[in-house]
Formats: sequence, structure tokens, C-alpha cells
Amino acid sequence: MRSAAHPSHSRVDHPGQVQTSQRNRIASRHPLRHAPLQSPTTTEMVATPAMAAAAPPLRAPRFHARTRRGSVRCAVASDATEAPAAPGARLSADCVVVGGGISGLCTAQALATKHGIGDVLVTEARARPGGNITTVERPDEGYLWEEGPNSFQPSDPVLTMAVDSGLKEDLVFGDPNAPRFVLWEGKLRPVPSKPADLPFFDLMSIPGKLRAGLGALGIRPPPPGREESVEEFVRRNLGAEVFERLIEPFCSGVYAGDPSKLSMKAAFGKVWRLEEAGGSIIGGTIKTIQESGKNPKPERDPRLPKPKGQTVASFRKGLAMLPNAITSRLGSKVKLSWKLTSITKSDSKGYVLVYETPEGIVSVQAKSVIMTIPSYVASDILRPLSSDAADALSRFYYPPVAAVTVSYPKEAIRKECLIDGELQGFGQLHPRSQGVETLGKFSFFFTFESYALSSLFPNRAPAGRVLLLNYIGGATNTGIVSKSESALVEAVDRDLRKMLINPRAVDPYVLGVRVWPRAIPQFLVGHLDILDAAKSALNRSGYDGLFLGGNYVAGVALGRCVEGAYESASQISDFLTKYAYK
Repeated sequence: MRSAAHPSHSRVDHPGQVQTSQRNRIASRHPLRHAPLQSPTTTEMVATPAMAAAAPPLRAPRFHARTRRGSVRCAVASDATEAPAAPGARLSADCVVVGGGISGLCTAQALATKHGIGDVLVTEARARPGGNITTVERPDEGYLWEEGPNSFQPSDPVLTMAVDSGLKEDLVFGDPNAPRFVLWEGKLRPVPSKPADLPFFDLMSIPGKLRAGLGALGIRPPPPGREESVEEFVRRNLGAEVFERLIEPFCSGVYAGDPSKLSMKAAFGKVWRLEEAGGSIIGGTIKTIQESGKNPKPERDPRLPKPKGQTVASFRKGLAMLPNAITSRLGSKVKLSWKLTSITKSDSKGYVLVYETPEGIVSVQAKSVIMTIPSYVASDILRPLSSDAADALSRFYYPPVAAVTVSYPKEAIRKECLIDGELQGFGQLHPRSQGVETLGKFSFFFTFESYALSSLFPNRAPAGRVLLLNYIGGATNTGIVSKSESALVEAVDRDLRKMLINPRAVDPYVLGVRVWPRAIPQFLVGHLDILDAAKSALNRSGYDGLFLGGNYVAGVALGRCVEGAYESASQISDFLTKYAYK
């Protein structure tokens, strides 16, 4: 999973802090919505129950919602312990991981499990680790939902991280046959999930399918000889229909981005490399299969579960179980509420990091450092070391995204949207061209995505209810930061009634509204060049052993953050091996 606070919101003390609106009660006529919105049983799963935030309910017309104060860098380990450092203390470590989000925590665990490097310190400025992962539960009502990322692709690296964290039995997988839908011409249409579906799905016309097939074979215009945007690449290779009906809404859902500006090479590198390798998408696919046959993969870890088909995954009690488990295992190596104030090159080897901590000023001598914090935070910290690196890191853009979580009675779902009498499917995407007026005057520039979490994973909603997580905002709709929670809820409810919810259904039960002012880094055209410029500037200045990591480096999906953590751990291990012989 990027903006100044609006006057109607509480003051934001940190650039990434989540904005919450003033005390507006969103009233409702539904009996459930008369229950207290913030109760002792409402728990953010990244915190212990005793630490669950208690914020006053909101007031506004029609709906009943609650909000919480939060931050982009958020989460608290349920059973981690911290060894307090004496004021003025000087600690040491082979590696300091700056940032306790999922990238930082997974990097620390990968160093230990894959490379035997246990002398690691993870420092987090917030009072909680876990980054954007925000799982919330109302156990008394039977609701559990996400307000940051909502699932992950169960690749082997992510499954390895889960198993190494002791969470194998807590993994839950979505139905591989559950479709994802795209709104087109007033109807939710399923997206093909396997090649056999391609001839029969009605999202595209026959000419559109033929154009896509011929383009994939290589019958299309040649590459332009420069870096292409996602829109340019897809229109050239697969045609207008694939872009407008599949890729454009997909980009909105994954990146909350504008595909006319996103880089194909940076954002979807695997597909981009197919054309590079084989002259066409299908040619590259064939060549990749041939090469994998010549170089078979290592034997798969027998500890890992085998997901059935193409699906998504989470954990029994939400995504927060992963950072909680890692933090618990690392124990006192995770330092919370440690604010990094400076980093300097040591007179001998390595680096000296100075922190403001609850116990006072603490300095740490480190042989290596990896910054897994957002690029705009890293920019400020690294500016005294290299203004060129800082300037490059400041150029990455993070647009805002809001997560609006609502529940309806099952009977509110339109009958034509049910499969065998049930709401089935992973979620739905809405192309901008379909005229869904999510934010009034921003009707032509919006990102809106909805996930039926109660049909995707078990025990997310009580019997007879459906739980819908809706994302709104992104690069084409930055105006959400000036909207009140009630306005966001009304926009979501209005649009849902155009496609999924019966127009005469009762008002939604609003569980949460969370605005991320700086949500997801955009991999725009030139992204990789800018990242290389930042790394090169550090290397030119002699800052070897200082690494950059996180989602703006590895990729925005949770799975890519984990994969990137393993890659970073390998780089750090290699450096420390060389360091030992210098």
C-alpha cells in the first residue's frame, strides 16, 4: 500500500500518518448500527487487546461508522519483549534494519534463517511493527477485516516465511475457482482464470480476443525503442480491449495508479521481459519454459503447503499474524518507538546510528544498514550523507488511498450476483470509463475496488452478513483526502448499489474508514533509473554496506515485499562475508 491534512481532519504529526476526521456520528437506521462503534472488544490485531485504540464515534447523516487514529508505519507485537537500553548507551550489531514493516521484519528473519546472521537489530519509529498491515477484529460481533493489504499470492518465499514463523497451520487459502469480476456496461463480468476460459468469457468481443491473440504471437507494431508505460505496452501488444477492460482496472486495484504513467518494465517486469526474451509475449513464454527445463528448480521445501490452483491467501486471524509472529521470534531485537535522528559513517568501519528512544538517546554501531522505510522518510535521513541520493528518493510518488469496510445483510445482494445462492468471488474492479460516480466531480478520475472478504476467507463476518472491503482514491483521485468519512461511505454505498447491492436495501453497517495519505509508491516511467541513481549516489560517496529496501524497491504487493526481503538478506550476507576479510 501517499498529502497534506485537510482542515476537517485531525493534525497529522508525520507525513505518513493516517488522517481521521472530526467527531461526526454517522447515524443509521439499521439495528446493528446502534451498537457502540468503539468498544473494548474492537481490536487491531497488530496490537494486544489492551492496546486497542479507543476513538470516539463519528456523527454524520445516514451511516454509522467508527474511525481510528493510525499511521502508515503501524502495528504492535502481541508478545514481543524489549530490553531497555540505558540512556547514552552504545549498542552494536552486524546489521541494523531501519523500519519494522513487513519488509524489515522479513529481512531480519531471512538473515537468521537463510544466512545464520542473528546479530541484527530492527528499529521502528512507531509504537508498533507491521507497516501497512492493519487487521481489525470485533470478536463480539464476529467481524474481522483488513484496512491495509488484504491478501497475498502464496508464492514459495511467502509460504517459507510463514512456515519459519510458526504459522503453517494458520494459513488460509481462497477458493481457486472463485472468480474476480470487472464492471463493464452495467454488468459484473467474470475475468478468465485459466486459458480454457478465454474463448467463452463475455468481457471482451470476438474481434478483441483475436487482436489479443495475434498480438501475443507477435503480429503487432514493434517496440518503440524507449521505456513504455503500461498503457502503451498493452495497447501495442494486446489491443485496446485488453487494456480498457482488464489491465486498466487491474492497475487501479494493485497500484492505485494511472497506467498511462506506470512503467511496464518496473511495474510488470516479468511480462515485459517475455517480449524482450522471445520477441513476443508467447515467444518469451515458450523460451522461458524451455530454459526452465534445462535448468530445473531446486527441490521444493517439503514443509510448504501446496495451494490448489491459482489463488490468494491470508491467515486465520488476518495478515497481522505474520508480523506479530516474526516480532515475537525476534524478541528484544525489535526496538519500538525508536526514532532515527542521524546516521554517519564510522571512523573505523560501518555506521553509527543515533536514536531517540523512550529510554533516552541511544547510538548503535553497525557493520551494515538497510533502510526499509518509505522513500520520502529515507530521503530526509540520508540527505546529510548524500544530497544526490536524497533528491532521487524524494522523487517517488505515493498517492492517497482510503479503505472503507462495510457490511450488508445477505439478502441485500442482488440475486443476479449470487452463484448457487451465495456471494462467491475474490473481488471486483471498476474501469474509469464505466461512469461510476464515486466522488462526484472526480467521477472520471477514480480508483474503486471491492473485495467480498466474507466469501474469500472463513470467519470474516457473522452468519447472514457479507463483508465488503472497498478501496477508493489513488493517483487518479487524490481528492479523497479532502472528503469526510461520511462522504467516502456514501460514495462507496452509492456505487455498490449500481452493481452489487439492491438499490432498496438497508443502509450499510460501517465497520471502518481508514485514509492512507501516502499509500502505495508508484512505479512510474523512469522508476528504475531513479532507484539506480539513488543507489549509485550512495556507492559513489563510499557508503558501501548501506542498502535500500522496501516496497518502492521490491514491488508493492505483500508477496514481492517478502521476496525482496530474501533478496536483500542475500546482499547483506554477501557484504558481511567480504567485510569480515577486509
